[in-house]
Amino acid sequence: MAPAQGQDRNLGRKKWFVLILFGLIGQIAWIVVNMYFPVFMFRTITGDASLIAWMVATSAVVATLTALLMGAYSDRIGKRKPFIAFGYLIWGVIIATFALVNLDFVGRVFPFGNVVLTTAIVLIVWTCVMTFFGSTANDAAFNAWVTDSTNSGNRGRAEGFLSTAPLLAMLIVFGAFDGMTRENRWGTVFIIIGAIVSACGALGIFVIRDPAEIQVGQTDIWYGFRPAIIRANPDLYKVLTFLLLCCTAQQVFFPYIIIYIEFYLGISNYALILAVVLILAAVMSVLGGRLVDRFGAKPFFFIFNAIFAVGLGLMFLHGRYFENTGLGFILFLMVAGTLMIGGNMALVMTLAASIRNYTPPAKRGLYNGVRLIFQVGVPMIIGPFIGARIIAGAETHVDEFGAVQQIPSPEVFLGALVVALLLFVPMGLLVKGLSTRYYD
Repeated sequence: MAPAQGQDRNLGRKKWFVLILFGLIGQIAWIVVNMYFPVFMFRTITGDASLIAWMVATSAVVATLTALLMGAYSDRIGKRKPFIAFGYLIWGVIIATFALVNLDFVGRVFPFGNVVLTTAIVLIVWTCVMTFFGSTANDAAFNAWVTDSTNSGNRGRAEGFLSTAPLLAMLIVFGAFDGMTRENRWGTVFIIIGAIVSACGALGIFVIRDPAEIQVGQTDIWYGFRPAIIRANPDLYKVLTFLLLCCTAQQVFFPYIIIYIEFYLGISNYALILAVVLILAAVMSVLGGRLVDRFGAKPFFFIFNAIFAVGLGLMFLHGRYFENTGLGFILFLMVAGTLMIGGNMALVMTLAASIRNYTPPAKRGLYNGVRLIFQVGVPMIIGPFIGARIIAGAETHVDEFGAVQQIPSPEVFLGALVVALLLFVPMGLLVKGLSTRYYD
């Protein structure tokens, strides 16, 4: 390992352009999958929380396996560009086809059985197909390209932006498309988002350049799971374990948060609230990235997780004990939401930058797949089902079609808080031994 670099090696305008463009557009696509698809299913197909959890979980499994396989393959050939550019291109086309996934169309194609269940299954299966191309392009290839293009002197700053990209994507998606979804113009939303993602992929053919210093790896997909390799890279697997717990806490509430705000809190015009929360959380994450670059990651594991935990606790108290009676109710929600989302994003940023620093150069594509197991695969299987189990005992809502739908309760934040508090245990035991010598 090379010593940590104190100075920032300039990424250059072209690299920053690719990092910002593909980081942001990729997150816009994932926001549609991770936040709008649950709402889409809830509003137009079924309010069964277990089916929403299955959609999130199966997509997570596909994303993880895809990143592992395709990341390793990109290591073998020593190229990221074709996977990014053509992956985004196809990814966008498939997103656009979700305009056809509705009860009416599916009922005509499969005129037998329970049309609601059949449509839900079609949505889940097609989500997995879409996830394969998205994970290939973004999770495997693009993230490996970022690691190839940065070093320990600037990864905090690069990761600071990437950690805010989901928040910026949420602002864009909800600001531009929330009105359409309220009018049930879901097809229009999917077509527009798909076109944007495909256009980004087409542009990538001309603007992406693979770093000349990519180290070609000759590893198999099981490399990152071998006991000898784990023992040889203890710092990397410590941080991956922290990431698993952090993201599990996030996924307890994240798939249900929009449904919670709209149906439990009774706030239908939540766009401004989200905008304030997300902008403040983004600022927190960007400033956190600069602090991590300057002072190192160790102290910020604890600081950002504490902020996240406080935010979760305040969200629970707000929903359970405060009444929607005016400005104070909204302001409290904004403060709690900012601490919750900002603390979580800053913690994920710190963990992700550390993982890049501890990743062996010739295994960067492969380790993006390993990382996804800890960041997506396990958390998005465990977290949503914890949330669904909590929601199962909560209130219900009868929609305009007479269907009974389960409404998320404030206890989902309490469940996430328990997981976040558990994260302090391995941190306290292991973080002191983390090395400050990184791969560049």
